[in-house]
Amino acid sequence: MLAAKQLFALASSSKPQAEPAFLRERVDTYYRERAVNAVTGGHILKGRIPGADDLILTSNDYLSISRHPAIMQAQAETLHAQGHGVLRSSVFLFGETPQRALERALAHATQAEDALVAQSGWCANTGLIQAIANAETPVYLDMFAHMSLWEGVHAAGATPRPFRHNRVEALDTLIAKHGPGLVIVDSVYSTNGSVCPLPAVVDVATRHGCVILVDESHSLGVFGTAGEGMVAALGLTDQVHFRTASLSKAYAARGGLILGSVRNMEYLRYASRPAIFSSGLLPHELAGLQATLQVVSEANDRREQVLDNARYLRAKLAGLGYDVGQDESQILALVPGAEHLTIQLRDALEARGVFGSVFCDPATPRNRSLIRFTINAAHTRAELARVAAVCAEVRDVVDLAQWPEARKRGEAA
Repeated sequence: MLAAKQLFALASSSKPQAEPAFLRERVDTYYRERAVNAVTGGHILKGRIPGADDLILTSNDYLSISRHPAIMQAQAETLHAQGHGVLRSSVFLFGETPQRALERALAHATQAEDALVAQSGWCANTGLIQAIANAETPVYLDMFAHMSLWEGVHAAGATPRPFRHNRVEALDTLIAKHGPGLVIVDSVYSTNGSVCPLPAVVDVATRHGCVILVDESHSLGVFGTAGEGMVAALGLTDQVHFRTASLSKAYAARGGLILGSVRNMEYLRYASRPAIFSSGLLPHELAGLQATLQVVSEANDRREQVLDNARYLRAKLAGLGYDVGQDESQILALVPGAEHLTIQLRDALEARGVFGSVFCDPATPRNRSLIRFTINAAHTRAELARVAAVCAEVRDVVDLAQWPEARKRGEAA
């Protein structure tokens, strides 16, 4: 890992004559403002390397199926039989193909009319919004919506109209002011694990005649009686026009997903730029996803376990004074706020063998950086108790009482 002095040396070692000023300035800004924190001297995204006995709470493999034998066997058999197949854009697939079979199976499992498999969750979101919005479309996004959704608005040339996180009344006011458009929310927000009040959002958006897009990346597989996601579990499929998801979370694979009507999916196959201009998934990836779908649909014990694990750790951390919210999700966030305080927390946790994911600008505002814990079904109670014990040990080290939410509680009291 590079120390601060080494980073500065690296920053000044390139030959300036080989680069125009605009490029050098962009890179210099990174080294000046991101690579070396002004208070701690450290890089916010570069901590220790985990050891064999350390606890890792950074994986999105919520159901702990990344090494499931049925999935690996399906992938291995297809890879041996077909290799990487014919590499081409999905726009050139015709008739009944493994991808179309998978799309139909995914649609059936999620109570959708049809589905489109994309190269990633990023491609699903950017390609969808680019294809359904334009410069005249007001797009209403929750402020915590995933960056891929904001990028889709940019690609469409549309006007973003952000509203305060989970504040349905703010959404209602915005739509009344700017007119019907596209409403975008996450069912479970990846940054802090908060859950969207979907019924209320859908009610407001429907009443104003809006199109509704729900990103289900962190609820697909985890919520519902068969992992169908939160929209279907709440009986809202007939009111939500589009659902998207990354298949790199509970599905522990590579790919993205768009769910919607047969008519709209047919349109997107030939209008979404990532669908046209990127190669499709490889044969062994498609075979693995078919096997994964079966595993996920039967994984009720894993769904119960991951949410039970999250409830346990959330209660422990809340009892220690950490503000981890009250929502029932598998994501917990510790929010020191300022980046130097988040570096301090990261270093304190990692020194004691606990690793979470650092979220900072541009994933969060500069004054709301955080450490995220993602809980998996395979985490044992003893491991989670150890995490809680470490968090108890570092409270004074990281000056928990001075974190923004702790100060708010103190002022309210």
